[in-house]
Amino acid sequence: MRSDVKHFKCDIKDGVATVALDRPERKNPLTFDSYAEMRDWFRDLHYDDEVKAVIFAPTGGNFSSGGDVHDIIGPLTRMDMKELLRFTRMTGDLVKAMVNCGKPIIAAVDGICAGAGAIISMASDLRIATPEAKTAFLFTRVGLAGCDMGACAILPRIIGQGRAAELLYTGRAMKADEGAAWGYFNRVVAADDLMTTAQDMAARIAAGPNFAHMMTKTMLAQEWSMSIEQAIEAEAQAQAICMQTGDFERAYNAFVAKEKPVFEGN
Repeated sequence: MRSDVKHFKCDIKDGVATVALDRPERKNPLTFDSYAEMRDWFRDLHYDDEVKAVIFAPTGGNFSSGGDVHDIIGPLTRMDMKELLRFTRMTGDLVKAMVNCGKPIIAAVDGICAGAGAIISMASDLRIATPEAKTAFLFTRVGLAGCDMGACAILPRIIGQGRAAELLYTGRAMKADEGAAWGYFNRVVAADDLMTTAQDMAARIAAGPNFAHMMTKTMLAQEWSMSIEQAIEAEAQAQAICMQTGDFERAYNAFVAKEKPVFEGN
């Protein structure tokens, strides 16, 4: 998997890719270039066996302030409809790429997590925060609708319709303790423990049955549009496929031998 990216940081070690935006002086905003490069990176991730899990990390005490006011917002005010739709589809494609990359993504949220930054945390599978984390879906505060990059579809599934509606209508910041109580954050830890906690979680995932993790992520994404009967049948097929993997047999043999299974991802 490529780590020689130009518009964000990427470090790959022991099956875990740690990515982060890297403009701390501006609280890590996104640009046209970083949007496009991250979209392409997550798309390629689906076909890569080296990376087993991803951590989306903060830089300089902040996660991301969202779209850059000068590099993105300003130019958008001068675009025609065709150009605007090209941009909004590109940003949505980043979320699609994250959802369909086949690898669990952990968002390690510290400080400002706003706009498109909040969307990136929302599109992750697991979220860890510091007490200082402030997550704001602030699109209405800049004159836009709250329905950005899948927010109206995904956020209510995480925290419920009413809570999502409040955040999307008002654009106010969700505090870390609120996010934990609402099920948005899996846990809240001290800032000094944030990356260690995320790395421990990612390492545990990376050591697991990674083909099965891919199937789990796929089913989590697809079953929202299925009936219960369709979902049960889809899971029956997915599980039968996983039963053909070597990891299933390795787990059985380890259980019989009273040993801890060593998964190989196939």
